[in-house]
Amino acid sequence: MSCTVDPPLLALPDRVAELLIELGSPPRLAAHLRAVHDVAHQLVDWMEKRYAAVLVDREAVLFGAATHDIGKIVHVPELSGPGAAHEQAGQALLLGRGVSPELARFAATHASWTEPVSVEDLLVSLADKIWKNKRVSDLEDLVVARLAAATGRPAWEEFIALDEVLSPIGDSADDRLAFQASFPIHG
Repeated sequence: MSCTVDPPLLALPDRVAELLIELGSPPRLAAHLRAVHDVAHQLVDWMEKRYAAVLVDREAVLFGAATHDIGKIVHVPELSGPGAAHEQAGQALLLGRGVSPELARFAATHASWTEPVSVEDLLVSLADKIWKNKRVSDLEDLVVARLAAATGRPAWEEFIALDEVLSPIGDSADDRLAFQASFPIHG
């Protein structure tokens, strides 16, 4: 999954690419996971530069972003329509393939950030929204609150910092959406 694309997106981790091939992933799902993974990279890089004191498990976020919708292999209609059955199915799929519960959880948690979740869960959820320039204020407020608590800076300052990273990512959403749409749902 390291072909050159427009927009240029980072390749999925080898472990994930191999898993998608083994499971017969629809091409559109692999494209979606690649786009979200690429955005997660940008978010984690930003966190490491601006919030070095905030401990973030980089590899967990990247794996979570690269596999968050893997359950759509089982629930293919959810690739083009609504549904949440893929969440638990994805976690079960990953656990069945020997993925640790700590990493498999992202398949189940990426759409629900109202429960107590880690900063890693929030970053995977955020990447899954902002890749298509969807701004979700409840989610962003949780991220801002975590950042403000970690830094001691006012929430408004952390909101501005978050907006400054999300806006340019969102600005290139049309390219990522076109990239994803260029792949068929059924392989």
